[in-house]
Amino acid sequence: MKKFILTFFTLTALIIACNKDDNTPAAEYDPTPYALDYGDFPNPNIPADNALTNAGVKLGRMLFYEKKLSKDGSQACADCHVQKDGFSDMRQFSIGVEELPGKRQAMAVFNLAWHKNGMFWDGRAPLVRDQALKPIQDPLEMNETLDNAVAKLKADKRYTDQFIRAFGDDNITPERMGLAMEQFEFTMISNQSKFDKYLAGTATLTESEERGRVLFNTEYDPFFGIKGAECFHCHAGYNFTNDQYMNNGLDADADFKDEGRFKVTNDPADKAKFKVPSLRNIELTPPYMHDGRFATLEEVVEHYNFGAINSTTIDPLMQYNLSPGLQLTGQDKADLIDFLKTLTDTSFMTDERFSSPF
Repeated sequence: MKKFILTFFTLTALIIACNKDDNTPAAEYDPTPYALDYGDFPNPNIPADNALTNAGVKLGRMLFYEKKLSKDGSQACADCHVQKDGFSDMRQFSIGVEELPGKRQAMAVFNLAWHKNGMFWDGRAPLVRDQALKPIQDPLEMNETLDNAVAKLKADKRYTDQFIRAFGDDNITPERMGLAMEQFEFTMISNQSKFDKYLAGTATLTESEERGRVLFNTEYDPFFGIKGAECFHCHAGYNFTNDQYMNNGLDADADFKDEGRFKVTNDPADKAKFKVPSLRNIELTPPYMHDGRFATLEEVVEHYNFGAINSTTIDPLMQYNLSPGLQLTGQDKADLIDFLKTLTDTSFMTDERFSSPF
């Protein structure tokens, strides 16, 4: 009798489970466009072959936080691009799954829809979709093959369903992974800093911040007695970058340990040139420079004030940063840093749209 009752309840549970599965809607393609809110920014550079959809953005967000894309399941993109730190890494060099350090400081992730000149410090990835796949394969980072990454995603129904919603079928490929992550990263927009509110007329800069703003946007011209910090030449516009590759006087030729853009172009004129990063959220993204050599904004400002080193590929704009330098006073430097801190977008660090979906 006990055996009969046990069998009866077992069969009943199986029938209920089957009925439940039968009633679960199958995943369907969902081309609903994603509503991208970019405020007063100009129209973004969304590629024609990768229009943003709700399903595609959600898939990209899942992949950005997915640890199984790494060799041992211990790391995701988000482990070296941490939201509370402006989607950057506070370590000088990120540590990969093999406990090995990277070779360059992890760049912050935001406003990529407006980048026009390649990804990474050296621009070796033409588009965000290309960049998104490289850390997965890098032996110093996630150290996984794309074939293995795809196999692990195919074994997870959450992903086969989400690929159907995003692309119309469950064919999981590296190309589609890159497209989805590109979609998500395009939505990671930071434009709600105090400075943005100042431009909108809803915030007022302090006296120090205003002095720093003027210094930031003024050229240094000793012949006409004009004191400025010259920052705007390279960090201009709504995104505070010119998207160019420049040598900003970190080392002399004999001390080039990283040849930067040259490794991509093989043009000697590109030795020690690196992508000019945006200064948005700069307060939250130390350490600074491609090799993380400066721990504080004070060190960065002092470099431009009186620390630039001459070399054959140094940018001509750095002429006044060489000896005797810009001759900024202690107050000038403090004001400049106060202005840089107005570029911090605290809402970006807590926006749930960019947090882990798991």
